Amino acid sequence: MNVLEELYQTVESRKTEYAEGSYTRYLFEKGLDKILKKCGEECSEVIIAAKNGDKKETVLELSDLLYHLTVLMVNEEISWEEIEDELSRRELKTGNLKQFHQVDKNT
Repeated sequence: MNVLEELYQTVESRKTEYAEGSYTRYLFEKGLDKILKKCGEECSEVIIAAKNGDKKETVLELSDLLYHLTVLMVNEEISWEEIEDELSRRELKTGNLKQFHQVDKNT
């Protein structure tokens, strides 16, 4: 089992078992809006750390983001296996570069 699967199991247990002072449990009690807000905040912090070129801070913020995304996954009953399956399907695709609409800024 890898660290992300272990994290998932820990988060899953916090959803169903009361743990005094558990931040994870707090997020579940507050609900989806709070979980989504934290995911957004952490994503912004990753962007800022990376933009600042601070690798150590970027690693810390990415870890926070992955934790909060895991809380979201557990809340929405999405497993790491489902994510891995989707990523595997995408790995098989080739030539899927999206074409962007060109805008003529002179008109």
